[in-house]
Amino acid sequence: MNAPKPRLVVGISGSSAPQLGITLLRALAESRSVETHLVISHGARRCIRLETGSSVEEVAALADVVHHPADLAAAISSGSFRTLGMAVVPCSARTLAAVATGYGDNLLARAADVTLKERRPLVLAVRETPLNLIHIRNMETVTLAGATVLPPVPAFYHRPRTIDDLLRQTAGKILDQFGIDHHLFARWHTPEEDR
Repeated sequence: MNAPKPRLVVGISGSSAPQLGITLLRALAESRSVETHLVISHGARRCIRLETGSSVEEVAALADVVHHPADLAAAISSGSFRTLGMAVVPCSARTLAAVATGYGDNLLARAADVTLKERRPLVLAVRETPLNLIHIRNMETVTLAGATVLPPVPAFYHRPRTIDDLLRQTAGKILDQFGIDHHLFARWHTPEEDR
């Protein structure tokens, strides 16, 4: 009998750039190394329709299990449901505020709160700019509580040629936080090694 796959919770909140979460889900679906549990906020559903060429149903099909954002009885709302942790990609300023205050009025915020209370990795790809002092203080609060704030800041050492290259680099940085192997971007190495 095969051992069950480890589980990873993925949240997509209603910030611009749902492509970040979609790229992460595609990478996880391709790797088949974890069982993905997805929650898409109401705001994210609208962003997906407005900003991508995909439907919410097409995005949901990338996950192994999909949970409704209003279902506070879902498995991922309980600490007894074991996971590797959770990534919120992208993480809106509203979701950041909910996590910082422990205000779990929807499944995405509740699952993030559970992840923190169980001392599991929580990665928040906060996508907002410019930042005001409230955002900065909320990022400090979640960091002190154990989360990792991982804004989707593009890097160029891997010489990206497309937007997909930039999206894959962010997805790879998120997977690194959970120790999940990937080949989404070329890692930095000493330039002299090319000679």
